[in-house]
Amino acid sequence: MNGFQHLYIPGPTNVPEPVRQAMNLPMEDMRAPDFPDFVQGLLIDLKKAYRMETGRIFVFPSSGTGAWESAIQNTLQKGDKVLMSRFGQFSLLWVDMAERLGLDVEVIDVEWGKGVPVEDYATRLAADKEHKIKAVFATQNETATGVTSDIEGVRKALDAADHPAMLFVDGVSSIASIEFEMDKWGVDLAVSGSQKGFMLPAGLGILGASKKALAANKALENAGMARCYFSFEDMIKLNDTGYFPYTPATQLLRGLRCSLDMMLETGMESIWARHKRLAEGVRAAVDAWDGCELVARGPDWHSDTVSAIYAPEGVDARDVISTAYYKYQTSLGTGLNKLMGKAFRIGHLGSLNPVMLCGAISAAEMALVDAGAKIEPGSGVAAAQAEFRATTPNVNAPVVKAA
Repeated sequence: MNGFQHLYIPGPTNVPEPVRQAMNLPMEDMRAPDFPDFVQGLLIDLKKAYRMETGRIFVFPSSGTGAWESAIQNTLQKGDKVLMSRFGQFSLLWVDMAERLGLDVEVIDVEWGKGVPVEDYATRLAADKEHKIKAVFATQNETATGVTSDIEGVRKALDAADHPAMLFVDGVSSIASIEFEMDKWGVDLAVSGSQKGFMLPAGLGILGASKKALAANKALENAGMARCYFSFEDMIKLNDTGYFPYTPATQLLRGLRCSLDMMLETGMESIWARHKRLAEGVRAAVDAWDGCELVARGPDWHSDTVSAIYAPEGVDARDVISTAYYKYQTSLGTGLNKLMGKAFRIGHLGSLNPVMLCGAISAAEMALVDAGAKIEPGSGVAAAQAEFRATTPNVNAPVVKAA
């Protein structure tokens, strides 16, 4: 009777109706003789979304965190030295995992609001003449702060130092939404999850592995870190037959088939451009809100999938989030860790359009005013409208044929 709850967090994202319907089917036999054709086609098309022609894609029934763990366990050994940076809640958690799995982590702490320190990486890689660093980790999109980092720049730093370290990328909130080039950028292991740009419920951890990463796994010869559920060896053996070493999430895989069809028909470049346009509209709204500003410290760091926004001084961001949820039936992302109470987040990735985001901006604006912010009602919505009107293409315009 009161409509539905609006979802504008940076994941899980909205599930398109065709994808939801594709998952609404009876349980099926994951050992059926025709199942391999479906699985192998799915893995091939996932490589297209990752922009890779060689290597392999692994799909685990897990969150993206499971794919993180698999990437480490299958290619590195305890005591291996790795280079990482920490500048938000999710890059922080990745460092924590690496340490808990026994890696020797050389970590660079960066101001929250900035991202991977490419110049510092370059300096440390150049100084590592003995090549003790076995892997370099980079979070492409830090969901907690709305910051995107330069993965191509990290690859250039590795190449400039003639360094053989593998390049690990956390692409959970970037892959299938913003530009990502697995092969072109020389990424060796890239992690994503089903609940972000792939427009599905949470439950699939997706991992791209280069030929170099697969060779590193093979060189371990079943040695290295203990692994079972996330074993490359087990996955490769069964995936080569079109099956999985354990019960797969078949309904999610059917939904993934539908979402991939939608994405590949549209084209990855078009998806990246759409996310850019949507993000610019949100950023225009934030600029119009007196006392608000992005957590990202400048345009070079702006994320096109999520905006983390500082509430005005004296306004508790938790009040903004609570008011939006209970009064305006809109879910905004909370501030994580040191941003708790200071910032809220608007997710603008996945299945979205300008009118939907105008609703998110309107709800956030009303909640801000209700929480005590001294902003002009309508200012953010108007700024976003101006941006969207200037940049949104006529995607549904009919084609007029010549007589």
